[in-house]
Amino acid sequence: MAGKKIDYSAITKEITAYSELCENNSNIDPALYERYDVKRGLRDLNGKGVLTGLTEISEIRATETVDGESVPCRGSLFYRGYNVEELIGGARADGRFGFEEVVYLLLFGELPNRRELDEFCKVLAKYRSLPSSFVRDVIMKKPSSDMMNMLSKCVLTLYSYDTNADDTSLPNVLRQCLQLISMFPMISVYGYMAYQYYNKTGDLVIHKPKANLSMAENILHMLRTDSKYTELEAKVLDAALILHAEHGGGNNSTFTTHVVTSSGTDTYSAVAAALGSLKGPKHGGANRKVVQMFADMKEKVNDWTDDKEVSAYLKALLHKEAFDGAGLIYGIGHAIYSVSDPRAVLFRTFVEKLSVEKGREEEFALYAKVEELAPKIIAEERKMYKGVSANVDFFSGFAYDMLNLPQDLYTPIFAIARIAGWSAHRMEELINTSKIIRPAYKSVSAEREYVPMSAR
Repeated sequence: MAGKKIDYSAITKEITAYSELCENNSNIDPALYERYDVKRGLRDLNGKGVLTGLTEISEIRATETVDGESVPCRGSLFYRGYNVEELIGGARADGRFGFEEVVYLLLFGELPNRRELDEFCKVLAKYRSLPSSFVRDVIMKKPSSDMMNMLSKCVLTLYSYDTNADDTSLPNVLRQCLQLISMFPMISVYGYMAYQYYNKTGDLVIHKPKANLSMAENILHMLRTDSKYTELEAKVLDAALILHAEHGGGNNSTFTTHVVTSSGTDTYSAVAAALGSLKGPKHGGANRKVVQMFADMKEKVNDWTDDKEVSAYLKALLHKEAFDGAGLIYGIGHAIYSVSDPRAVLFRTFVEKLSVEKGREEEFALYAKVEELAPKIIAEERKMYKGVSANVDFFSGFAYDMLNLPQDLYTPIFAIARIAGWSAHRMEELINTSKIIRPAYKSVSAEREYVPMSAR
């Protein structure tokens, strides 16, 4: 283990003064954004994103054209032209796991036949190992309290183990991406185990992944001390991985992948940048907030079946009088979807079945009630530019809680899935563009005369 930590957390008077100076000289009048027609967040008031690129990897449909006008509709998500609902349905009908098939589809653009899928799974299994002594020297020596930072650290360290790290030719980048896709579950689980052992006096159990198990099964196998799980548990996690694997080129972490890739940098740097984006609570950390919000709700609401009492709590959330005071109902609303998030709709059925297996039907009923009431209450309380509905984070946190997954791994599980999409987009950027991505920022500062030191 490393030595004692140095406390860098103290805020000195000097730092406070510098901070105030920074804030006083960096404030931009909000009216200027409207004057210069700046789309803050690269989105308009209706949530429609500014078109910055083209992709064949996935499509998000949240509107349809009626009488020449674009109107909100039931959300749909397509991977390489295939409706994700059909992809999940096909795997369920065959009684098999579907994440590996989706990874193949996202990377190569076609659905594999049985032979191709079996061969691809063997490739992933071959890459499902870390360099010699990596667990001891990198993961165990200095475990992080944040598993996303652990992932980033390990990804950047893997650069040093790669004898061809800077080669951005397509075959080499594909090899690197396949290795990272295969390694992410191990790094995440081992990082969590190491931190628990050294800082929380937990047990240190390191299970090697098994070649004959799916990605979802291996996560549960490595994480649980006894390696046991039910078929439904593994299928629920598999569905979560599929639904989180990709979501268009405009989401923050995937757009980050495009931006950083366009600079010509290596795969490890691009993926580390995407991880930094996903870590943000406005992006990948929302499902954890949902679970924490519901924990508070269960304490404050006496009758979970009472619409009035649940509604009163939701209004208190919006008025910043409950939970964390942020004024948000976590898990409700999305930047693009308004009528429905297809991922939430699809995942809801898995979560309901798992709640029955776990004897937590009453909690699921509470989630269903909030799903019904929250959009109506938000519409009453807030100025709305578009409708809101439950998003995928609304149910995923509850599912992970029922799977007894630690909250520290909620966002890493998102990353374990989304690395598939990031990899596909990195290769698409390398194949199709040669320009570095550089949008414009307009300066609104006044020109000033230089003042000599002696006159200041």
